[in-house]
Amino acid sequence: MTTTTRFAPSESAEHAGVPTAAEVAALIAEAPTPRPTLARTFGAMMAREFRVLRRNAVATFTRAVMQPLLFVFVFAYVFPKIGGGFMLGGSAAAAGAGAAAGGVNFATILVPGLMASMLLMQGIMAVTFPLVMEFSWQRTIEDRALAPVPIRVLAIQKISAGAVQSFIGALIVFPIVLLVHAPGQAPQVDVTNWALFALILVFSSLLTAALGLLLGTVMDPRKMQMLFAVILLPATMLGCVYYPWAALSHIRWLQIAVLINPMVYMSEGLRAVLTPSLPHMAMWAVLLALVGGTVVFGYLGTRTFTKRVLN
Repeated sequence: MTTTTRFAPSESAEHAGVPTAAEVAALIAEAPTPRPTLARTFGAMMAREFRVLRRNAVATFTRAVMQPLLFVFVFAYVFPKIGGGFMLGGSAAAAGAGAAAGGVNFATILVPGLMASMLLMQGIMAVTFPLVMEFSWQRTIEDRALAPVPIRVLAIQKISAGAVQSFIGALIVFPIVLLVHAPGQAPQVDVTNWALFALILVFSSLLTAALGLLLGTVMDPRKMQMLFAVILLPATMLGCVYYPWAALSHIRWLQIAVLINPMVYMSEGLRAVLTPSLPHMAMWAVLLALVGGTVVFGYLGTRTFTKRVLN
């Protein structure tokens, strides 16, 4: 003989240890209202960027090291070894005589130039390439565009994240150009003002990241390979990486034309604080270009980013 006991729905829930509908409603009513702030949302988006950067740390480090390492190895180690070293103010045949000949070796010229090159490459690539994927047919950018902040804040966050990667890339290059060289060809580096050095690095990083945001929102994703051929390669070759800006005085029209290249001001600013023995551009011109360029490119990039997201 079997006895079946039936429970009411509320009694069954209590018997199973599950909260009743009334209890759930009370929990919802008593829950604190979420109050997302601009700072918290911005911090959460930056934390996401750092998490992605940490997961891709090996690839990012390799990309940041290989190019400057090869340049320094060839120009500061191989060339002096085979007797083809370049001396500014000295004889090419006397490259090994360095300071004794009264010239400046090529490793000294490369220190600020390669740091500026890495700032440009890392800043643009860290912002432009992710934007291409986020604006693709999957539109993954929409996930963060729904954050409780204005879209321009998301654009500023993109610039900030790219600037951090650019800054880190420049710091990675610094010990490479100091340590990799032939015997007797050590670069003559003398940091005259650490605060000014940090200021130039920060604004150079922001400038390149803002430029990357602008390029990533105005260029056709199907033509991104033109970024290297039309923008990055000319900017590097004519950015005073391998020679001071003053050395172009023999080609006056070119010396004036390269002033539209923001990389010139990064190279010359770093040259002024790292290798003051070399001729360099006036610091007021460098700071005006870096700060002004950051503001201009940041404003234009934020506008084009906002329009691209809304469309």
